Amino acid sequence: MRVFQVRQTTTGAILWTGAAADPLSALDAMAHEAGYYDHSDIPEHMRAGGLQAEEVRV
Repeated sequence: MRVFQVRQTTTGAILWTGAAADPLSALDAMAHEAGYYDHSDIPEHMRAGGLQAEEVRV
């Protein structure tokens, strides 16, 4: 597993940091922790500016 941060692209706000296999899995994990089934269920107003999953290098 690698560590990813999910950010709201427009504001740069970090929405989630955690372990995932790949960027798509990171988006799904973030959504699941927030109570959604997967990233496609995240409300449009949160996705409007874009979501970006980026691997964190430590």
